[in-house]
Amino acid sequence: MAAIGVHLGCTSACVAVYKDGRAGVVANDAGDRVTPAVVAYSENEEIVGLAAKQSRIRNISNTVMKVKQILGRSSDDPQAQKYITESKCLVIEKNGKLRYEIATGEETKFVNPEDVARLIFSKMKETAHSVLGSDINDVVITVPFDFGEKQKHALGEAAGAAGFNVLRLIHEPSAALLAYGIGQDSPTGKSNILVFKLGGTSLSLSVMEVNSGIYRVLSTNTDDNIGGAHFTETLAQYLASEFQRSFKHDVRGNARAMMKLMNSAEVAKHSLSTLGSANCFLDSLYEGQDFDCNVSRARFELLCSPLFNKCIEAIRKLLDQSGFTADDINKVVLCGGSSRIPRLQQLIKDLFPAGELLNSIPPDEVIPIGAAIEAGILIGKENLLVEDTLMIECSAKDILVKVVLQDLDKKENGLRDILAVLTMKRDGSLHVTCTDQDTGKCEAITIEVAS
Repeated sequence: MAAIGVHLGCTSACVAVYKDGRAGVVANDAGDRVTPAVVAYSENEEIVGLAAKQSRIRNISNTVMKVKQILGRSSDDPQAQKYITESKCLVIEKNGKLRYEIATGEETKFVNPEDVARLIFSKMKETAHSVLGSDINDVVITVPFDFGEKQKHALGEAAGAAGFNVLRLIHEPSAALLAYGIGQDSPTGKSNILVFKLGGTSLSLSVMEVNSGIYRVLSTNTDDNIGGAHFTETLAQYLASEFQRSFKHDVRGNARAMMKLMNSAEVAKHSLSTLGSANCFLDSLYEGQDFDCNVSRARFELLCSPLFNKCIEAIRKLLDQSGFTADDINKVVLCGGSSRIPRLQQLIKDLFPAGELLNSIPPDEVIPIGAAIEAGILIGKENLLVEDTLMIECSAKDILVKVVLQDLDKKENGLRDILAVLTMKRDGSLHVTCTDQDTGKCEAITIEVAS
């Protein structure tokens, strides 16, 4: 029994497989466990992943990045308008739909965002098949909690076009809880969990209630002004100032030089999560001048202090919105690549001294691992009992359901033995059956998937 979990983020994608009772992330053909969600077009081919990202300096107008931000959106969507303004690859409206205008050689072609996502999903499928074999295509795909139905549909369609059999779309915060077995290892009891996801372009926070294996989203918020790219940009700006100090040239207005500095800053940022310093060397950064600069972790932390403060303030704001204090949170789950920054982790620990900080799984692998676990559950068991592994997502907007057994004889002690069976179908609907063990009386209800 095997299945696949895929997380397609704005800046990167990651695939995990469920096999032999365990879930784990699979490395791609470059040996990396995370693949840049970047597609580059040339005259004769479509390049996906690291090679596409590395070629963006010389092929920026034909390189598509952050496709998730525009997927399933229309031209009048404020998010889409912001994306179109910032995109280096031209986005136009053609026949009522948004398209990328790709000019390679003498030919100009128009590419749907769904086709870009399909290529990334195909890369994920190819990576999964390297360990599972080509006959395994069952997958669970993760989506942000604030994704609308059109965005979910577009994401599912792109995965299907890549050859996946999509079992379910699962919200990212729920996948994060599944990765750590929260609510599954202890079927009874209630706890409050903060899911802290700092991805490439945004910070997403969710307060989740876990009660007897059931997940309920109490409050959630996303800030598009805090993300890994903002930390990288801060470091790149520092490198530019150091270059100007040394060579009297301001390269901030030079797009090619700044792209080189962004690439170097990103590598340095990753290194500083494990090392005390990182060296940035750039060959011929500007007018043939090489640039060599060493950055300490202390310097990086000082530069990014305002961003760290924004992250902590965002947490405080969400807690207030939820009516909680820090002491009400039992566990904090870290996910998203940028949440591995040591200083940020320490600040979160300081904010929740009584809570448990979960970071044993690499943060950029947490969500796909949770998706793979959910996929394993779905293909392994058609019927899930209350006592067995169960994950149900609820929000305050959902219609809560009550099952009533009527006309039962009174018992002397007032206690009854009621068997509740919850059957989670592959289409996402939930069938609830309650049976009185003494009389055999039974009531059932089916909760359909929200449209």
